[in-house]
Amino acid sequence: MKGRVVVLGTYRGREAAALVVDGQLQDVLVEAGEAAGFAPGAILRGVLDRQMKGQGGAFVKLPGGEKGFLRETRGLAPGKPVIVQVSGFAEPGKALPVTTRLLFKSRLAIVTPSAPGLNASRRIKAPEDRARLEALAGEVMAGSGFGLILRSVSAIADDDDIAADIAAMRNLAEVVSADLTGGPELLVDAASPHEEAGRDWTDPAPDEVAEGEGAFAAHGVEEMIDALVHPLVPLPGGANMAIEPTRALVAVDVNTGPDTSPAASLKANIAAARDLPRQLRLRGLGGQVTVDFAPMPKRDRAALDQQLRTAFRGEASETSLAGWTPLGNFELQRKRDRLPIAAVLGNAES
Repeated sequence: MKGRVVVLGTYRGREAAALVVDGQLQDVLVEAGEAAGFAPGAILRGVLDRQMKGQGGAFVKLPGGEKGFLRETRGLAPGKPVIVQVSGFAEPGKALPVTTRLLFKSRLAIVTPSAPGLNASRRIKAPEDRARLEALAGEVMAGSGFGLILRSVSAIADDDDIAADIAAMRNLAEVVSADLTGGPELLVDAASPHEEAGRDWTDPAPDEVAEGEGAFAAHGVEEMIDALVHPLVPLPGGANMAIEPTRALVAVDVNTGPDTSPAASLKANIAAARDLPRQLRLRGLGGQVTVDFAPMPKRDRAALDQQLRTAFRGEASETSLAGWTPLGNFELQRKRDRLPIAAVLGNAES
């Protein structure tokens, strides 16, 4: 099926959303359940615990006995309340990464209490649109001292809708930022899959929004998600790559399959490089990623480097391409911004 389709439904009894472009799954969100703890985006009041010398941060007592790890501790005193936002997922037994740089996201704008100033998305190109939106935002945000980022979809939104959206986020940010009385407490929960899809997948506008019972089955989404728990990813020409997370890193192995021609390795490696960002995003994998590409001459590495840089350029998750190791592997670092899909599906079965 051609076009950009947002599918809202359920998967294994959990709320879920999928973004399908030209028949290929591009993104998927599945409710993780209580077993996953606090999801990225949740805002909590915690209590600052002891400083961790040598690690550049401090633990934070969170609701339910959970612990967070905060790096921005300047001006904060142990035992005092602090408002933090979950910024990623942690491995079992480790503290959740949290930050005091809160982001209040809506479909049209992002309010940034710790980063003053008005900014518009770089994707809003027309000078008249930027001027109109910045003037409107300036009026709504006047006197708050908070910062604001206008998202690209605001360029085609109605002025009244934009003003109402910004005002709602500003009011929420003011109330939450001042709520420093009491012990650990969840103040704003993370967005649900349907809420996040409606907020983040509307630009460009989808050709179709399919929702309700049977939406996933009608668009083949269930089978697409099922495939994400298997390590083997088929590539064109019979090649494949195996993606296997371990405790220390994510290992990726690229194979040419039955093709034994001289160009087989470069073809398979380029196909793997183009699909790797999507696979890591869909599988919720991050941390250190080590790729064992199919053997090829060193002179071909420059072409593969270019493919990797292009493939990862538009990724929302922070990614650092470290480069080639002495043993000929390629390493990169990707932020853990989601729970691995295998863990989510495991929670759904339990």
